[in-house]
Amino acid sequence: MPLANLRLIAIGASAGGIEALKVLVAGLPADLPAAVAIVNHLAPESPGYLPAILSHAGPLPASHGRDREPLLPGRIYVAPPDRHMLVVGGCVLLTDGARENGMRPAIDPLFRSAAVSFGNRAIGVVLTGALDDGTAGLAAIKNRGGLAVVQDPADAETPSMPESALQHVVVDHMAPLSAMAALLVRLVQEEPPADLRGATCGPSSSSS
Repeated sequence: MPLANLRLIAIGASAGGIEALKVLVAGLPADLPAAVAIVNHLAPESPGYLPAILSHAGPLPASHGRDREPLLPGRIYVAPPDRHMLVVGGCVLLTDGARENGMRPAIDPLFRSAAVSFGNRAIGVVLTGALDDGTAGLAAIKNRGGLAVVQDPADAETPSMPESALQHVVVDHMAPLSAMAALLVRLVQEEPPADLRGATCGPSSSSS
């Protein structure tokens, strides 16, 4: 699939995230026409089992993102412990930059990079978690013409991250986990939102 047509689903999760991610990826089809990039907050010493867990949970292969690895549809890329994972020019980029929101990996760096590289072809998803990581990045995705999706806080094990996103971002969709996969499949099959970043003011249609 040409990079110009590739959709990206960028997902952020924290407390309660592993179980939530298992439910979500179980409902994604093997022929998903989008790449999936995931940041789940991890301790630096984490053994990094999440890709294996997600590969067993659903039909999509999951692996830790590798530096300069091309993004492909139907694959899940998971941020490795103690590295920020970005998407730049259709590839994964790993960095050891400063912690954000007290975390590395953090959600906001992934979301910001998705906004810049994918624009209206990006879909940001905030799942269960504490505090507010992901809110600023989700706003960046919206500002670049992408879609913002948030787990229903009433459905989240830890509702703070979804609540923060809902309070500060004009969210396109809120859904419980049970409906999240079907929603994302529908969104990536639809035409992306109109990309208005290059729009200019045309002649006024009003008459004086």
